[in-house]
Amino acid sequence: MKSQESGVRSQESFLQNINSPKDLKRLRPEDLSQLASELRETIISTVSKTGGHLASSLGVVELTVALHYIFDTPSDKIIWDVGHQAYAHKLLTGRRDSFHTLRQEGGISGFPKREESEYDSFDVGHSSTSISAALGMAKARDLRGGKNKVIAVIGDGSMTAGLAFEGLNHAGHLDTDLIVILNDNEMSISQNVGGLSSYLNRIMTGYFYNKFRKETESFLKHIPKIGGSMADLARRAEESFKNLIVPGMLFEELGFKYFGPIDGHDLDFLMDTLNNIKILNGPILLHLVTKKGKGYKPAEEKPDEFHGVGSFDIATGKAAKLGEKRSYTDIFGDRLSELARKDNDILAITAAMPQGTGLDRFEKEFPERFFDVGIAEQHALTFAAGLACEGYKPVVVVYSTFMQRAYDQILHDVCLQKLPVLIALDRSGIVGADGPTHHGLFDFSYLRHIPNMIVMAPKDGGELSEMLKCAFSWGGSVSIRYPRGSVPDLKIKDKVEVTKELEKGRGETLKDGKDICIVAIGSTVYPALSAADELEKDGINASVINARFVKPLDAELILSEVHKSGKLLTVEENVLQGGFGSAVLEMLEENGVTGIKVKRLGIPDKFVEHGGQDTLRKRYGIDKEGIVKAVRELLLR
Repeated sequence: MKSQESGVRSQESFLQNINSPKDLKRLRPEDLSQLASELRETIISTVSKTGGHLASSLGVVELTVALHYIFDTPSDKIIWDVGHQAYAHKLLTGRRDSFHTLRQEGGISGFPKREESEYDSFDVGHSSTSISAALGMAKARDLRGGKNKVIAVIGDGSMTAGLAFEGLNHAGHLDTDLIVILNDNEMSISQNVGGLSSYLNRIMTGYFYNKFRKETESFLKHIPKIGGSMADLARRAEESFKNLIVPGMLFEELGFKYFGPIDGHDLDFLMDTLNNIKILNGPILLHLVTKKGKGYKPAEEKPDEFHGVGSFDIATGKAAKLGEKRSYTDIFGDRLSELARKDNDILAITAAMPQGTGLDRFEKEFPERFFDVGIAEQHALTFAAGLACEGYKPVVVVYSTFMQRAYDQILHDVCLQKLPVLIALDRSGIVGADGPTHHGLFDFSYLRHIPNMIVMAPKDGGELSEMLKCAFSWGGSVSIRYPRGSVPDLKIKDKVEVTKELEKGRGETLKDGKDICIVAIGSTVYPALSAADELEKDGINASVINARFVKPLDAELILSEVHKSGKLLTVEENVLQGGFGSAVLEMLEENGVTGIKVKRLGIPDKFVEHGGQDTLRKRYGIDKEGIVKAVRELLLR
């Protein structure tokens, strides 16, 4: 690796001798900068092969070293918000030798995970949870009379979510010992990281300053008649002076002692500050300014592109070629922009992921009609509901796993009022290496039981394009879910993408058969077709229905096919509980259908681990081979 990328080491390696934070503490402070370089080199080298969250992890290397050097982990607890930035933490806490398995099947998780290490205090993957979780741990410590420290590390992006402020508000009210570290990598206030700010923070975090402040306040309050007002005046004067220099008023008003902003890459100053803060009492917020992608030039220049990456070439920063196939995300983004050119009422909303959802092209073409609300899915839905009340056609585009956070807003603010809000659920189904916090395996279940909601999933890119167009013409509350990755290869004989207009609630028969009916939806349709072709070689004639809709379900079509054979197999990339197969079973019961053999394929009642998409689909029997096996078993009953 070139020295400009992460630094070539000609000296003894420190990282290879660190198996826990106890080993880290044996290093001299002057050795820690070299250790930070070694951590960056290891992270870059590994992620270039495995993929992962690179830029955010590179930005907190010095902070991670300082935290484990100053605090007594795992007794002192570190809660990483989201967990994108935890790679250095994993390397320092006993997972150096297994780090090459990052995000691989059977390897270590890309996020902190309690069952993986005692140093991982809380399972994370979704944003803005760290402060609330840390406060719970701090209060549990108080209740049992403990003295350990609890530290929440949260990024500025996660601070856009209401949950973070709910946690801050409660922490200030409880006034318990809690350290919140705000990792600010937006650089919007980097000019404050200078000599005067550093000097003030050295003073304000120091023992004598805080002892003097506390004693002075106590003295003033005991002056008869005027003591209370004098103490208030002194406090306001201090806050006014501090806020000429540092932007901490909000946190101070919430009950926190605010310190910062300071340079999050200055190890010596960072450790001095943490040492000072460690002995203070009450809620404390330390504000750091860091550089996302620090130490790797391509990631520093394009931190968004290196937030979550696949494998890439270290020398150039270019991603490994994945072929020329178009993704569902690409098709959605292009089609939405095309429709928006013809309809000025179409608006697009996302929650801090314009690139990941394909809305970056919409934003570029229609900036006044695009809204990135930050990591605030609840607000996104109610904001969309307000727009819909005034005659607009808002589209809320969020990953399926994150839309879970806005369930009440979908039910109460959108569907209850029958508002024309389109919910687009990208990365539904099995997502892959990010694991259980990111699989979108629950949206059929949490959406289909809500009144006034249409729930559909396309079998391919053409159907996605047509569903998007029809959703606007139908009006009302509509959801479309589609998977991560490329649209399917259409080399299955006699199968082409849909071009004709869809009819609401109508599926389609893709293959006729007399022995069994396979009803599939979304990403499982083409595997079902392939399975039917395979079965035909053995003389088994299976009909295949592309349901298209979970709700309203095409009961007429399904019943007509089921009555031919008396055998039914449903296939979905969703949990079985309350999912598509459950909807079919309910429909059979409602229509008084008895005496048929039924089997449902889907995800069992468990959280799915991380691994390749194809590997996991095979494991849970929703690929071609799994469908063939299920049909044979059903026929042999």
